[in-house]
Amino acid sequence: CPPGGDALPLQRFPPSSKQPVPVSYPAACQPHRLPARPLLRPAKVCQAGDAYTREKFKPQPTRDLEKEKRRLQNILATGKDEVEDEVEQVFIQKKEEEVAECDRFEELMNEIQERREFLAEMEALRQDKKYQRIILTEISQKLHEMEIIDKKRSEEMRNIMTEAFPVGNKSNLQD
Repeated sequence: CPPGGDALPLQRFPPSSKQPVPVSYPAACQPHRLPARPLLRPAKVCQAGDAYTREKFKPQPTRDLEKEKRRLQNILATGKDEVEDEVEQVFIQKKEEEVAECDRFEELMNEIQERREFLAEMEALRQDKKYQRIILTEISQKLHEMEIIDKKRSEEMRNIMTEAFPVGNKSNLQD
């Protein structure tokens, strides 16, 4: 078959003949024919294989049974649930939040710096008017969040200082 599409005629006819002559195509150019019936396996062959066998269901525990037993034993023995573990978890969680606040303050400073650099780059490309409002709004939001964190920190420091150095009457100071 030529790459252009139709096959070329095998015989050349004189221009005087006006009747079209059927052109025969080689076997390579004819489309492949699918079989009339799809090839199916008989049902007995399918059933003889592993296609219809199911795995045996094996239930697995959804919770730690030993931990549940200890908890129930504790409730029956003392009349209380294990609360001490929860208190420790709350204490650990508060420590993590304090560390996260410190990190958040640094993150905000870095984000503000990135936005200032971006605005400077856009100014160099004379595209700053497009982004100036958006970037300044974002910087303002970051500064507001930093102020909130700073207020929390200063309030915590005041509480710590009043606990460490309680303000009493003047007689304690004169002694």
